[in-house]
Amino acid sequence: MSTPTATTTTIRSRYEERVHLVSEALTSNTKLDKKAAAKVAVQILHAIDTIPEKVR
Repeated sequence: MSTPTATTTTIRSRYEERVHLVSEALTSNTKLDKKAAAKVAVQILHAIDTIPEKVR
């Protein structure tokens, strides 16, 4: 008989997924480390989100 194992599921919001996506793009295309890329990703997404939808 096998022992049941507990699994941990991490749920990310859409915003967290977007930050992760932009952060990964930054780390793979620049010399930024993960922490710095995450900070820049937040700034990039904030800038994009403040652009009116019609302009995007």
